[in-house]
Amino acid sequence: MKFVEMDETFPLSAQLAINEGPVILVNKFNVKPEDAEHLIKAWAADAEFFKRQPGFVSAQLHRGIGGSCVFLNYAVWESTDHFKRAFNNPEFQSKLSAYPASTVASPHLFKKVAVPGICGG
Repeated sequence: MKFVEMDETFPLSAQLAINEGPVILVNKFNVKPEDAEHLIKAWAADAEFFKRQPGFVSAQLHRGIGGSCVFLNYAVWESTDHFKRAFNNPEFQSKLSAYPASTVASPHLFKKVAVPGICGG
């Protein structure tokens, strides 16, 4: 798996140094068409691991429509520290090799933004 930062000016490693919560992990995956089902299986195994970790709230995998091979993982965590502990866990790190070689992942942490009259923070 290859990692590509969503924001080159503030990489995931820098985000993990900030304890904030709750946070949303958004991870965009791109794979070759022949690897799409393999990616779904690898992601499902990761999700099962994360569900057992302290601070995990929820996760959802989305796929682009029309046969797209772009996937989007949206996961809610109680805090950056909770996500960091799970992400750095050797058991999770060992699961990364289960993803297809064509996988390009772009994980990034977000927090809600309050926009009056539209959405709460």
